[in-house]
Amino acid sequence: MSDKETKAIRIQAKRSQNREHSVPLYLTSSFMFEDAEQARAVFANEEEGNIYSRFSNPNVDELLDKMCYLEKAEDGFAFASGMAAVFSSMAALLQSGDHVLAARAVFGSTHQLLTSVFAKWGITHSYADASAPETWESLITPATKMIVVESPSNPGLELIDLEWLGELKRKYNLILVVDNCFATPILQTPTDYGTDLVVHSATKYMDGQGRVMGGLVVGRKDLIAEIRFFARHTGPAMSPFNAWVISKSLETLSLRIERHCENALQLAQVLEKNDALEEVRYPFLPSFPQYELAKKQMKQGGGIVTFSVKGGYKGAQQFIDNLKMISITSNLGDTRTIVTHPASTTHSKLTEEERQATGITPGLIRISVGLESINDIIEDIEQALEKVTV
Repeated sequence: MSDKETKAIRIQAKRSQNREHSVPLYLTSSFMFEDAEQARAVFANEEEGNIYSRFSNPNVDELLDKMCYLEKAEDGFAFASGMAAVFSSMAALLQSGDHVLAARAVFGSTHQLLTSVFAKWGITHSYADASAPETWESLITPATKMIVVESPSNPGLELIDLEWLGELKRKYNLILVVDNCFATPILQTPTDYGTDLVVHSATKYMDGQGRVMGGLVVGRKDLIAEIRFFARHTGPAMSPFNAWVISKSLETLSLRIERHCENALQLAQVLEKNDALEEVRYPFLPSFPQYELAKKQMKQGGGIVTFSVKGGYKGAQQFIDNLKMISITSNLGDTRTIVTHPASTTHSKLTEEERQATGITPGLIRISVGLESINDIIEDIEQALEKVTV
């Protein structure tokens, strides 16, 4: 058993006088003080203590302690959603006139932040292609302050060489932000390569059962201090209940990720032989364009498989409509296998040109491979593919 597995289970908030084995829920909006002087001292940061659950809460603190350990980070903050975490990690650290260098393959809402929200504040961006690392340095300007990437990306599973990226950020003294949602700290640890901030949609694999929403940012203490100040006064904090659920879910994260990866690899190997598909992408398939990089920086290939159905959008629609067991929803990282058509859902707000640039074709399907019997997953997908007639 690895140290991460043990710590995800054994890191706990301090027990109360009731000596509980499992940490209780702290469903309180505020916390009391013994007297006026203690209230003054806690507000002045002269004494440690909780004030208000928008600032901190024992359930949230426990979750952050676990995530900081898993990601080898100094500090962190928990948010109400993954996008609140993505937004706050940039908004807290950027100002008008700054420039962001981002991988072209980012989540649709991250793209909207860069093109629509931050643009109104005078924050500019450039997109770089992971397949052309030699072009990245030419996109860095004197105004560049931050690099933002996902690895693997959503939904195309594009990888970024994190070791190379760490060297690039050090050369230009930039802040490196890595969205580690698809890999989780079980499969890769971006801080090993010099990443300053690691971002997660805790709604996905951290919870793992499609119950609650949450976002996490962990990393350098000085940067988290700025993010905490921003979040404390803008209010996107995670609720104590959601933190309690996600913290308990981390106890099984390693086991779940192992099964997700085993099922996904078997599914990808079977689908590679299916004539109804134009392409199958999975990081641990030898046919994957970045297979060697995947083996270098990931322990397993993750729980997401993507493929392109022949017949474009109509073919994809027929495939989805003929599934019997697999859930049709835009979430991922669930115990249940999920199918998503990115071009018409999660990335529908991108232009056709923008989708093509990131490999999101009309026939692209994203499968979040669940924990069901792999035979049942394969059977459902194969019978649906057999009914595609276009």
